Amino acid sequence: MVLVESVLGNASEPEWTARLAGTAVDTLALDHWEAQKNRLRKKTVGGLEIAISLDRGTFMQDGDVLLWDAAAKHAVVARLSLRDVMVIHLADLGKDASEIALRTCVELGHALGNQHWPALVKGSEVYVPLTVDRKVMTSVMNTHRFEGISFEFVPGERIVPYLAPHESRRLFGGAEGPVHAHAHDRELAPRASR
Repeated sequence: MVLVESVLGNASEPEWTARLAGTAVDTLALDHWEAQKNRLRKKTVGGLEIAISLDRGTFMQDGDVLLWDAAAKHAVVARLSLRDVMVIHLADLGKDASEIALRTCVELGHALGNQHWPALVKGSEVYVPLTVDRKVMTSVMNTHRFEGISFEFVPGERIVPYLAPHESRRLFGGAEGPVHAHAHDRELAPRASR
């Protein structure tokens, strides 16, 4: 077993692209749950057992170089497989009257919450990880016919570079715990009148 305590670089960086040319590259395949861990033990595609022990708050990204042996011309590179994300574009809502924009946002929030879909608002976009089939999500969005918004599905790998670590965990890792809470099983006490 090999211990990895730091990321050496990324295969997309020109220096590493050049180094890795003509090198035997073994892959550490990570799914969206594993990518959010900084402590992990797993075998590479080539069968090498690796123990990852990164500093707290450090997470692997697609293309991270974990091992490099220049003499043997061998490297291990992390490859992430993140789920797709529905990106809801809200920028055009600014063209509508404020009451229409507000109503649309409330209706969108209600629809997403009703489906129990985690969502992250960043700028004028809402990111929703695919938790069900794409056809189901499309159907829900089309059923509501939201005014002034559009949506598309993009690979998670395209979104993650724009997210802070806690945002990435919320979309892909579930590390933040439940995104919402319900009080279905307890009765709320009535408010005191003033």
